[in-house]
Amino acid sequence: MASQIPALPQSYAPGTDSVFSDQSGFYSLDSNVPGLSKVILNKLNLKDYREYRAALEGKARGISFRNYKEMFQRMEETFKFCAGCNKLPEHLAEGQALKRCVKCLNVYYCTKDCQRKDWAQHKKVCKILRVVAIDRLVEWLMFTGDLPIPTEKWSKSAGEVKNWDDWLSMQGDLTPRLNTVLSGANMAALWKNASRPRPDDAELRQSLWRIQSEFLSRVLTVGLAVQHFKLDPHAKPVTVHLVGTSHNETMGARLTDFDELNHMFPGHQGIEVVMVGPEVVDGPIMRPPLRAFGPKQRVYISAYKALYHQFWEDVVDKQEAAKPDLVVGFHPGFHANQGLVEGWLPTLLLLRDYNIPSFFTMFSEMELKYSLEILLELEMHIRDSGPNPFTSQKPEQVQACPNKPPVYCNSHYVSFQGLLPQEDLEGRRADA
Repeated sequence: MASQIPALPQSYAPGTDSVFSDQSGFYSLDSNVPGLSKVILNKLNLKDYREYRAALEGKARGISFRNYKEMFQRMEETFKFCAGCNKLPEHLAEGQALKRCVKCLNVYYCTKDCQRKDWAQHKKVCKILRVVAIDRLVEWLMFTGDLPIPTEKWSKSAGEVKNWDDWLSMQGDLTPRLNTVLSGANMAALWKNASRPRPDDAELRQSLWRIQSEFLSRVLTVGLAVQHFKLDPHAKPVTVHLVGTSHNETMGARLTDFDELNHMFPGHQGIEVVMVGPEVVDGPIMRPPLRAFGPKQRVYISAYKALYHQFWEDVVDKQEAAKPDLVVGFHPGFHANQGLVEGWLPTLLLLRDYNIPSFFTMFSEMELKYSLEILLELEMHIRDSGPNPFTSQKPEQVQACPNKPPVYCNSHYVSFQGLLPQEDLEGRRADA
């Protein structure tokens, strides 16, 4: 095995003094790895998604917000810092307050001077950041149950559906389904309490589709990986382990979340999806993985809270769960800093040494580049990499650096399996 992980540029190692560093509950957001960790739940004084749901339903006690308006304000606070000098609200002078850009309503500044100095950068992304700000609020409808909208059975085979255009061509007109959400009580409650003007209906329909696409992107990426490794769910049951799963995939997860695979592989022999990660959120999917397959033509979802190599030792090795036919990871982020690499190392070596077909996604081409370097240094046999045809359509703000171009969930992928062939290994070692 390689002796060490390649060093990354300094810009890819977040500092402890960063506005949104790991210490603030974010995961290397200075390193082009967007997305919130537990910071929103912490801001809302909630421990997990179950408490969040209870709060929405008015059943929780001791919650630190009294209504939707206060809840949305608290959530917005997690984005409040000066994009010019990185000051947080608590570091401002008395009487001073952060003010939003009036165009995107997404980026904050402590002074006019900071805003003027930052405009050269901000103007490049101001328009798209307005979209980000809308989506950030509309995404709440995933937790109320308004999204995702129902989908139609496939009129094409999985092999014929190669991108979003192919998928959309089978769905007919989505407008009536989107309008049902648009006119719903939860959409009205959202904009009544969001402390910003309600966008027009056309903008909101587009936002609903983008959020739907992010939800479906995970499912269709799993189906893409199944086809990529030439697994046939019609010939035998297929077990998929989602490794490194976090609150992003499991907060609000439902037992039906991967049912699009039933449309993708109609008549299949059974598909099991096991979500494994140290940040898995408690909910209905927290149930044991299967030892043997149940009914055919069903997708079974379960979750296990642990690092993957621990799950393997505690559950798979004891034959309390089936070994995977495929492992998928959404945005592992192990490129971001040495600590994350070290945390992932036992899992990556397990996948390599057990010769498990593996398919990981990244937020950007740059993240893919550095991830490939690490995998090659571990002497992984890279099978393929490139843009994902089912990338999410929802732009993601790089939280600590909002004026960087937004990225997209599952925009790129890398597939790998086992150890490099002997001749490649000898060549790499000779070059070292």
